[in-house]
Amino acid sequence: MAEESSGQEKTEQPSAKRLNDAREKGQVPRSREFTTVMVLIASAVAMLFLGERIIQSIAEVMTKSFTFTRKELFDPAALAHHFLYSIETISLGLGGFLAITVLAALIAPASIGGWNFSTQAMAPKAERLDPLKGLKRIFGPQGLIELAKALGKFILIGTISVLILWSLRDQLLTLGKQEVSVAMTSLGYLVVWVFLAISCSLILIALIDVPFQHWNHIRQLKMTKQELKDESKETDGNPEVKGRIRRLQVELSQQRMMQDVPTADVIITNPTHYAVALRYDQTGNGAPMVVAKGADLIAQQIRMVGDANEVPVLSAPPLTRAIYFSTELGQEIPSGLYIAVAQVLAFVFQLRRYNNQGGNKPHLDTEDLPIPDELKRD
Repeated sequence: MAEESSGQEKTEQPSAKRLNDAREKGQVPRSREFTTVMVLIASAVAMLFLGERIIQSIAEVMTKSFTFTRKELFDPAALAHHFLYSIETISLGLGGFLAITVLAALIAPASIGGWNFSTQAMAPKAERLDPLKGLKRIFGPQGLIELAKALGKFILIGTISVLILWSLRDQLLTLGKQEVSVAMTSLGYLVVWVFLAISCSLILIALIDVPFQHWNHIRQLKMTKQELKDESKETDGNPEVKGRIRRLQVELSQQRMMQDVPTADVIITNPTHYAVALRYDQTGNGAPMVVAKGADLIAQQIRMVGDANEVPVLSAPPLTRAIYFSTELGQEIPSGLYIAVAQVLAFVFQLRRYNNQGGNKPHLDTEDLPIPDELKRD
């Protein structure tokens, strides 16, 4: 079905927000056929087990009602007592039957669309009073479907009723030869069983209607691609704004990272593509930690900040790549790189002492640093 405003086809499945909004408006899948079948079957079963008690309570009330004495007839207190007695007796008989029926009427719709109470669905709407829209609903596709279901139920119930009555013809004819009380009891049981059989026959209609109502509910809530985009903007925000926020977050993170570079003990490089700044707290028990890392332009900035703050810069391509790809910012280096980083830090500390005190100049072959195969990166 084409959307009138944009001409796009509603081909996309409804989003979770669309389904929740529809639920708040009271638009949930419901099958009246399923509810009807469940209520009828529950009523028939309840009548089958409680029917005798109901008939006894009604008979007891009727018997007592037709056995008034003249004195009781003109006694208001006796009449009130009899009225209360009749209500109590019939309520006890019908209470179980009504409870089962009401319970079925509540559970049946909830088993399909779930419990739902919507004040928006109860609010008056002017469009419901529009006769043209009413005619459109009657003679539209939905009206034709309801007509087809009604004809199907009529044919199904009629056929099954005829078959049942034909199969029970001998028993019905023998009722006239029995005593009234026995005949009425037999007829009552026959009526209840026939009612149960006819009610069960409607299960076929319900099995067709339930998946159709689910399909029709989703079909009515389908969305166009533009509607999905608009909803995504409303829910998650404009993509351009989100992109700008992400860029600002990256810039702030880089600024904080650059502020930590002067606190590093050494910066190791690739030498141009990657740069990693390491800091080691000699008073603690932790391993060396990555305080800054980056590639290309960011790596160049890290080297520039390090040079400006007299942080030693050491070219160690294999170790730089291993740390860059295995360790996140603010994390300690993996245990497999302890020995290699320890050699680098020892070299840096010896170099610092050499620059301050003189002596033999230290040397480090960065190409021979021990790096596990699983941490090597090309």
